[in-house]
Amino acid sequence: SLTALKGCRRCPLWEHATQPVAGEGPEDAALMFVGEQPGDTEDLTGRPFTGPAGQVFDTALQVNGIRRQEAFVTNAVKHFKFRPRGKRRLHQNPDRDEIAHCKWWLDLEIQRVAPRLIVAMGGTALESLTGSRDGLLKRRGRFEQTPEGTPILVTVHPSYILRLPDDRLRAEETARFQTDLALAARWLVGDAPDWTAGSPASRA
Repeated sequence: SLTALKGCRRCPLWEHATQPVAGEGPEDAALMFVGEQPGDTEDLTGRPFTGPAGQVFDTALQVNGIRRQEAFVTNAVKHFKFRPRGKRRLHQNPDRDEIAHCKWWLDLEIQRVAPRLIVAMGGTALESLTGSRDGLLKRRGRFEQTPEGTPILVTVHPSYILRLPDDRLRAEETARFQTDLALAARWLVGDAPDWTAGSPASRA
């Protein structure tokens, strides 16, 4: 629960963050989205995906007719990791230990919601859910699974799109991100390719 999360001291990130940010959405959601960690805006609002990356995410959902309030939206790491520069707080990537310590909370959310499909957005989410972030861009758009067997669709984090230096690239990557989410929507209604075909587990 959020009350328990507020008292979390599993790693040092709680010391500088304003508050932990738990996942939100219905406890019987068929679709779960997992990002990296709260950003500056999320740290202040206490809600996931409310900043600039959240706008890219919300647009991709709308384009695909996915209602955000029907999905469960969360992050692999629950506290904002940053370094101060003047008055600004610059995002820092969580390290392996921080991801591992916070996996306990993500596992709890997955157990509680029991989604039919998890969309892993970015390397941190992928590492938390599968144990490895290697080859993210090669794995993108493919279905894998957690060690417990929950299907995962791999895609990039919306903030990756925002960091691209070129307008044309950003437009292309935004369209690709929207296509990835379309695949998730199709999978839920049984209209996507057999997910096990893209899964390393099925070839083992």
